[in-house]
Amino acid sequence: MDFKNKVALITGGGNGIGRATALGFASRGAKVVVVDRDSTAGEATAGIVRQQGGEALFVQADVTQADSVKAYVDKAVATFGRIDCFHNNAGIEGKVSPIVDYDDAMFDSVMAVNVRGVYLGLKYVLKQMIAQKGGAVVNTASTAGLMGSPGMPAYVASKHAVLGLTKTASGEVARQGIRVNAVCPGPIDTRMIHALEAQLNPANPGKVTARYQSSIPLGRYGTAEEVANTVLFLCSDLAGNITGAHYVIDGGRTATPGAVTSMNQD
Repeated sequence: MDFKNKVALITGGGNGIGRATALGFASRGAKVVVVDRDSTAGEATAGIVRQQGGEALFVQADVTQADSVKAYVDKAVATFGRIDCFHNNAGIEGKVSPIVDYDDAMFDSVMAVNVRGVYLGLKYVLKQMIAQKGGAVVNTASTAGLMGSPGMPAYVASKHAVLGLTKTASGEVARQGIRVNAVCPGPIDTRMIHALEAQLNPANPGKVTARYQSSIPLGRYGTAEEVANTVLFLCSDLAGNITGAHYVIDGGRTATPGAVTSMNQD
């Protein structure tokens, strides 16, 4: 887990899981490139890295636009010379609504960020990694990429797609010394889960919190740092024989669906 003389690039690095990953890489010696469309949040993450004695670059970008993605890759390479680790993390949750009522424009927005953004990130970062003959990529999928979630058609579809892209990319670049994996977080204590709680019950989001947490065998939401630790592991030499895999970080929720509820009812 030593990233000295390595360069790590993180999209969606302005907050939540992305920020935790950026800080985790920096604390272990990596030079960090923070990418986000929110310049205030992205600069804040880079600022924290610098305050803690690390090297960081912030690049504002729209991950849905090819020119913008190519620009963040070019800026990273121009500044630090290479990209060793890529956390392809930027994503949005969209709205909670059944398919029959789902807004078409919202569906397109979610797919643009969560699928096109991941695809473009892979396209341009992998070109650089192929040229330098090595690297590690971790895409942020979700437990929503492993099962259905009523009311979230766009998000679920997008995260299934991320796993497909992960498997495809891993097979394409393995012989070039590049590994591509994914993490599948369950409910994590970040802005996204609290935004979903507010959508589901605007008057009392805490009720949703209690219901969600009661369905998790560990009895709590995960933390951004716990997801970041898995990303760091997958980018490290400790995971040298792991590619095309996805790691679930959900407190046991998908392993034993309904088990906790059943026990509580007994």
